[in-house]
Amino acid sequence: MRGNIISYLDMCKREGVSLQRGMNFNANNQYSVILMSVRKNSPYRDEIKENGAVLIYEGHDVPKGKGIDPKVIDQEGEVSSGRLTENGKFHLAAQEYKKNEQTPRIVQVYEKIKQGIWSDNGLFKLVDSWMEFDEIRNVYKFKLRVMEEGTHSHENNTELVQVERSRIIPTQVKLEVWKRDGGKCAVCGATDELHFDHIVPFSKGGTSLKAENIQLLCARHNLQKRDKIQ
Repeated sequence: MRGNIISYLDMCKREGVSLQRGMNFNANNQYSVILMSVRKNSPYRDEIKENGAVLIYEGHDVPKGKGIDPKVIDQEGEVSSGRLTENGKFHLAAQEYKKNEQTPRIVQVYEKIKQGIWSDNGLFKLVDSWMEFDEIRNVYKFKLRVMEEGTHSHENNTELVQVERSRIIPTQVKLEVWKRDGGKCAVCGATDELHFDHIVPFSKGGTSLKAENIQLLCARHNLQKRDKIQ
């Protein structure tokens, strides 16, 4: 569920793969997975735009090697053998969608909030990609748009189920809420199975942009609340 707080090990267990890379194309033959971060000093320049409706995800660097600084080398779409890198796979999928050659690739997005704390940002559609000069080298950029009318059921990898229209909560708001609520459920103080919850639901006009409308709830109290305004 979008907004769930999840550990790295639980992410791997949920997806059924070891998420050792930030980009995981067709991770489990159902959809792709990316790990993002917009924290200060993050290694890549990921962005959240349009109140969480759009993500701009930066491609990944060449591997580190002896005497190699990946941050001054153009990001690669393929290696010398012609095999596509993860950048190349995502780029090809985005371009095929733009040419109306395939439906948009579905991407599950997890965001690193702080050390050991990840947020499930939900499912997005990969809708565009391009190369961009960052004043030092060329990097890949990928545009992803939130899925408005459905979300993936991890209990059944072949199913899409209808859910409330929502937007992801900005990272700074998540950090503010986490600090304010002490990393605990605002109702019972539980520290596991936490979720960033809209006090006034997004579907009823509640905002994702202010910490005053966001709270931490455990799974039990989040389920009890549903979309009721307390």
